Amino acid sequence: MTDTTHDLTTHDPEARAREIGPSLAQRADRIETARTLPDDVVQDLLAADMFRTFIPTAYGGAETDILTGMAALTELGRWDGSAAWCVMIANTTALLAGYLPPEHAETIYCDPKVITGGYTVPTGTARVVDGGLLVSGTWAWGSGIRHCTWIGGTVRLVDDDGNPTQRDDGLSTPYVYFEPDDIDFVDTWHVMGLAGTGSTDFTTTDTFVPEGRWVQVAGATPVVDGPLWRFPFFGMLAAGVASVAIGMAAGAVERFTELAPDKIPQGSSRPLAERAPAQADLSRAEATVRSSRAYLDQALGEAWEVATRGDPLTVEHRRLIRQAAADAAQRCADSLVRLHRQAGGIGVYLSEPLQRAVRDSQVAATHGMVAERIHELTGRLLLGLDTDTGLL
Repeated sequence: MTDTTHDLTTHDPEARAREIGPSLAQRADRIETARTLPDDVVQDLLAADMFRTFIPTAYGGAETDILTGMAALTELGRWDGSAAWCVMIANTTALLAGYLPPEHAETIYCDPKVITGGYTVPTGTARVVDGGLLVSGTWAWGSGIRHCTWIGGTVRLVDDDGNPTQRDDGLSTPYVYFEPDDIDFVDTWHVMGLAGTGSTDFTTTDTFVPEGRWVQVAGATPVVDGPLWRFPFFGMLAAGVASVAIGMAAGAVERFTELAPDKIPQGSSRPLAERAPAQADLSRAEATVRSSRAYLDQALGEAWEVATRGDPLTVEHRRLIRQAAADAAQRCADSLVRLHRQAGGIGVYLSEPLQRAVRDSQVAATHGMVAERIHELTGRLLLGLDTDTGLL
């Protein structure tokens, strides 16, 4: 295996997130204006090893326990939502290192500067050719891909007539890895929130992907042994989204407590801090942050205990993770809307950090892994109804 230059045996991502956080907040306007993470931000995050939290130790990563890894994402979210989101995407995508054939995992993930990202919905197509696949397609929501060293996109295998097919080994919808030069970026990322994530569309045409440089995410069998790879990939992604959302809400609560003592609403003689509606909504927002994190930590922690014993997670473990994640993202977004209204006129200025957290939280809550409809899935399971749990 390729030797790496970083020793992550004492990796504490939450502490490193806390250290780098204030500098991210200072650059938040520039991150948003750039519509992607500026190079200096990427380099600082690399220097803090923020992208290697869930990479297997076999490939030089930290292979951090799930609660510590999610706590780091929450801490980053307190300071800047876009930076936290890009780190989340890189780390959850890096979980796929545990499923890749070792020769490809070593090539991709032993690089100490590796950053991976992409899109797991199969909107591309691939034809089987000698030695691998020939891939074409366009994918949306490529968070952080402009600074990725490898970019992934899920494809559907098709025959020469364009009809869906599969190989004899069952390969049908692999998530394939591209080198950056294989990809063209489409400038579509003009959005209201999480603007700095650069989650733009990307495309490729007739690109050759060598045999095995892919993971069929649904139903994949891990190559690496460890508790992280007993968790469902989509559940981990949902937990990551929720962790960032909780962090953004926590940062907004802190910001509101800073401005409330001095902000006097127009037509009032009392500062915002002395107004009962503001006190109540602030309290509700803090309770949402604390209760959301507590429930997510409980669901993840109970599952982690099972995984560290070497046992597979049950459907109920997976259900609770998805329920907790969706609940957190939705409630945090809702609580920030109320808090923003209480802030009054100051909250409409782009120079006010509170408004960015509100906008970012609304976009985070639209992610498919934590969308409101997830409660329909978890509710069906609670009722004991027949339910497709393939993507749970």
